[in-house]
Amino acid sequence: MRKMILLVATMFLASVAFGQTAFQVRQTRPISLGTTGGNVNDHSRAFCCSGTLGSLVTKGGVQYILSNNHVLARSDSATVGEDISQPGLVDSGCSVTANDTVADFSEASPLGSNVDAALAQVRSGDVTTTGDILAVGVPSSTIANATVGRGVAKAGRTTGLTCASIGSVNTNVSVQYQAGCNQGKKFTVAYTNQVAINSSTFSAGGDSGSLIVTSDTAQPVALLFAGSSTTTIGNPITDVASALGVTFVGGTTHSVTCPAGAAAPLAALSPAEFHRALTAKEGHWQELFRDAAVQGVGVGADPANPTQGAVIIYVEQGRAHGPIPTELDGVKTVVVLSDRFRASGWNEPNTAPKSCSSK
Repeated sequence: MRKMILLVATMFLASVAFGQTAFQVRQTRPISLGTTGGNVNDHSRAFCCSGTLGSLVTKGGVQYILSNNHVLARSDSATVGEDISQPGLVDSGCSVTANDTVADFSEASPLGSNVDAALAQVRSGDVTTTGDILAVGVPSSTIANATVGRGVAKAGRTTGLTCASIGSVNTNVSVQYQAGCNQGKKFTVAYTNQVAINSSTFSAGGDSGSLIVTSDTAQPVALLFAGSSTTTIGNPITDVASALGVTFVGGTTHSVTCPAGAAAPLAALSPAEFHRALTAKEGHWQELFRDAAVQGVGVGADPANPTQGAVIIYVEQGRAHGPIPTELDGVKTVVVLSDRFRASGWNEPNTAPKSCSSK
């Protein structure tokens, strides 16, 4: 789940990172979102962990930071009122002061509830009231449904602003967690109907909690919570909003200025093609998951013919597996090889770890 490394993990591991970006430094108050942050108690003897403070939401007239359960609630371990800091422990030498606290942990949707999401009530004057996200701007206050091929963007602690397109939707996945900050028992949580972005550069460990928005309209579409070297996984934002009873603080729609070289969005599947692929996926995903090497099954498009629907099968690289069918009920299957889907610690460089102490 969390590798022992110097740089970030989806909750991030290590000591102070060098060459910090604008997404990793302490901001002048009030802060924008899409930035380094996390629970000040999320550390062990040798390591500290944090992620991304993703976006601003409101509930009952009160504003909250939205991020992941495993970032704000320490994977169901936090007590209401625990301090949430900016920057996160990994960007402050595993030590924070009272002036670093920007919010207080409030509530989380429990792991196993099909979303990895939590809220922290903002402290007055410490967080922008407009919902501004670094490099994204003020997102739209209206949410969007995820569709195959839709262009998306996110701002996160580790990789900053990135853009890609949605590779599969209605994706069932198994995700590995660890009970503590690089310590404790590893366990797996199953999710259904998730959003997957098939890109090796869209996210990395430490980006957990980032709000994924549509790149053409800046509408919230998913909450980033897990990934691997090839894939990013997000909870559909409609499910997150429903589970926590929140609405997004934002403005009107606008485009996001993606980095040069970002892949262009793909053409949308026709309703008939999507339904054909979805029917095949729903009819076979359970039998596919009987193979322990299969960690995800979703609905996407055939890369060789993007107008044709396909069943996307995510297979753990290097792990023995049985034969993968080339078609399911006449729908082509596409295999994506990947290391383990984890709620932390993907895409890290091979850098030796350094210990850190925490207060």
